[in-house]
Order: sequence, then C-alpha cells, then structure tokens
Amino acid sequence: MELSISEIMESIPHRYPFLLVDKMIDVVPGETATGVKNVTINEPFFPGHFPQKPVMPGVLILEAMAQTAGVLAVQFLGDDAKGKVMYFMGIDGAKFRRPVVPGDILHMRVTKTRGGGAVWKFDAEAYVGDELVSQAKLTAMLGAE
Repeated sequence: MELSISEIMESIPHRYPFLLVDKMIDVVPGETATGVKNVTINEPFFPGHFPQKPVMPGVLILEAMAQTAGVLAVQFLGDDAKGKVMYFMGIDGAKFRRPVVPGDILHMRVTKTRGGGAVWKFDAEAYVGDELVSQAKLTAMLGAE
C-alpha cells in the first residue's frame, strides 16, 4: 500500500517547511512503512547548515523518521486518531553514519515494536539507496484533541 502527500497531510499537521515526508510506500497498516523524502538544494535549512557543503541536519532526519511513524500510527487508528496529534516522547540509540546531501532520496523505514493505543514505539532506520545513514528507537504518544 502507498500513501500520497495528500493522505500524509490528512494524517499529520506538519506543513512546509517542516513536512519532511513526500510519500509513503510499502505500508503494512499498523506495522511497518517506508517514508520517502526527496532531498533538494531548495530545502530551507541548507542556506544556514554548512552552506559551502550542504548537509541535512541529523535532527531533521530523526524528525522525518518520526513523521513517518506518526502517519503509520494515525492511519492505523483511523477515526480514533481524528483531530489528535502524535507527540514525540523519546529517542534512544540515535546514530548517524553518513551525511545526507542534496540529490539524495531518503527512505525512512519504521517498524512498530509496541502500539495500538496511545503510546507507540518504533525501530527506525534511514537509508540512501542500500546504505544505512541513520537509526534510532522512537517513542510517541497520541495526544488529546
């Protein structure tokens, strides 16, 4: 199953310049998904983050993984999540293995390790091609309306 940008925007409140997932592929509802981010030189963070050698900030890679996880959870919960927001609660074991630069296509693979109600946990990995560029364990909570 795939989700378009419109379906992603129906699931989470993020908008430009902070929406960091362009589409989702390989979605297994409530279990796993891959978010896709096409990284371009036009990103608003590049002029200020190593402008002579643009690099996507690691915290934004983590945010892109969290947004992917949030969409997966909200889509699974359906009407139970309508009007609610997934809030980041924790990041464990974050590692960055190589810079992400303009022209890269970032794939954020998230797998639910716990969830179905208010609190969800995910194993998250980000890849460019077959190369692992970042990984972390994420915890999020579905907030009230």
